[in-house]
Amino acid sequence: MLKSMTGFGEAQAESGGYNFLLEIKSLNNRFLKTTVRLPDALSSLEPEIEKKVRNELLRGSVSLTLHMKNLNDAGPFEVNHAATEKYLASLLQLATLHDQGNNMNINLANLLQLPGVCQIRTFTEEEYKHFLEILLKLTDDALAKLQEMREIEGKVLLDDLQQNCKVISDNLTALSGLTDKVLNEYRNRIQSRVDMMLAEANIKLDEDMLMKEVAIFAERSDVNEEISRLQSHLEQFDAACQSDKQTGRRLDFITQEMLREANTIANKANDAQISQHVVEIKVAIDRLKEQVQNIE
Repeated sequence: MLKSMTGFGEAQAESGGYNFLLEIKSLNNRFLKTTVRLPDALSSLEPEIEKKVRNELLRGSVSLTLHMKNLNDAGPFEVNHAATEKYLASLLQLATLHDQGNNMNINLANLLQLPGVCQIRTFTEEEYKHFLEILLKLTDDALAKLQEMREIEGKVLLDDLQQNCKVISDNLTALSGLTDKVLNEYRNRIQSRVDMMLAEANIKLDEDMLMKEVAIFAERSDVNEEISRLQSHLEQFDAACQSDKQTGRRLDFITQEMLREANTIANKANDAQISQHVVEIKVAIDRLKEQVQNIE
């Protein structure tokens, strides 16, 4: 089943006096690129969460963000009272030495910015284990929603890919019916022109020479091999779309080969109708190339 690389999933929970909201977003990327953002107090859990994401997804630029709120209105930081008292004692001692004890003015905002006064709230080992269990469960739930959205997008992409493959197939069928017609028209055209040029001289055209010229033209303009290879690429493309394996890169490679064959046909084309069909084929291939960039 095809999956888009674009999607979004979220999960929410409350536990231990905290509210957790975990969000996962994914966009197109040739490889898998993950970014995990947890609150500073839980940053040590990021490797475990990233590992779970990488085990689930194959391609895409994935961003996971956890919003954590203390329902008891406690902030993410706590004041180190011991450090604060030491700073105050040092300030008081300094003011006394300079006879400024009665005029000492302490700015609390500046005091909180001193090293060690305001620090990130820490948790016990048991609390970390509990938070990790919650985050892993939230990650599973959010990934499930993300995958659901990617699968829905994948179905839309598949419909578009199949429509463009049909355009290519229909035009290849039309091309196959034109090759013999173009060759016969060239033979008749060259024979008519030569006959007109030789009519006044009363010279008969050597049939062998005409056949040799037609054979050279046929060899230079024969596109049956390219048509056959392009049809084979279409079959490979369809098989890849139905596969359960990672298909994005494979589909990208197949479309490059499709374009190569279409360009060869275009270079060999000696007929306006053939050229028109080739244009339609190349437009459809460009559409395929654009869409497969969205597939995981």
